Amino acid sequence: MSLWITISLFIAMVVGSATLSAAELPDISTVPKDLTTPPMTVGEPAPGRRVKQTSPGYEGTRVYHTLHLPTDWRRGERFPILVEYPGNGPYRNGFGDVCTGKVEYCNLGYGISGGKGFLWICMPFVNTETMANQTQWWGDVAATVDYCRTTVRRVCETYGGDSSSVILTGFSRGAIACNYIGLHDDEIARLWLAFIPHSHYDGVKDWAYPGADRASALRRLKRLKGRASFVSHEGSVEETRRYLAATGVKAPFTFQVLPYRNHRDDWVLRDIPERGRLRAWLGAVLRDRPGRCDSATKPTACD
Repeated sequence: MSLWITISLFIAMVVGSATLSAAELPDISTVPKDLTTPPMTVGEPAPGRRVKQTSPGYEGTRVYHTLHLPTDWRRGERFPILVEYPGNGPYRNGFGDVCTGKVEYCNLGYGISGGKGFLWICMPFVNTETMANQTQWWGDVAATVDYCRTTVRRVCETYGGDSSSVILTGFSRGAIACNYIGLHDDEIARLWLAFIPHSHYDGVKDWAYPGADRASALRRLKRLKGRASFVSHEGSVEETRRYLAATGVKAPFTFQVLPYRNHRDDWVLRDIPERGRLRAWLGAVLRDRPGRCDSATKPTACD
């Protein structure tokens, strides 16, 4: 049995425990951070720096993404890429959890990688009316999809990104975007090796924007084509697990409960077992490449 399957089965046992209410769960702030996400700066990319960039066609606008080069980056070498979408903003809840909706405040990619071994892009939702980043929901979906494809291609060509090892992640709105944007059409769907949505999932709830209904979400989900997903949520993942089981779509889903009450993305900046399991899962996916045409066992969809 492959390592990633073993990990998936272990996590399935972990998340089968009883679900507690938010009030009964501890606060993530009680766990000290061992990582600090680098701030966005202006200037040329360099190892360990996170810089503000704008992709071709958006020069002179307020549309931008961030790019972080790992501390072990070397020109001429190839690196897998973590692409991340932010949650909705402005957001604040009763536990003090905050989300601005801005790319510069994303944390998942840095915590997952620890700042090493991966290029990390925080991608915007594009508002073509204001020519700025959209902090709530989607802006112009077609423009957002196009910006993503263009940016990943440019990062691969310029900074040594491995186009066969691009992982899509996101928090809250960004978690929904893993499918809503990442599986929007066949072309962008082919870009991804795997998915890491944290806290929400496309199709579980109808949020009343165009395409939020389950029929539309299922059409997107069918573009998954056997690739792996690490699905996490604070408190419980059962609603998402039931939804995915009911769709009939077969793919290696790994479910992870975060035993904390918080709706936030900086749990990956802490040395907790759930982060360790996520990192182990990702390492196994990069090795085994489930659902990809270049995997050891080529899926039927590639024939």
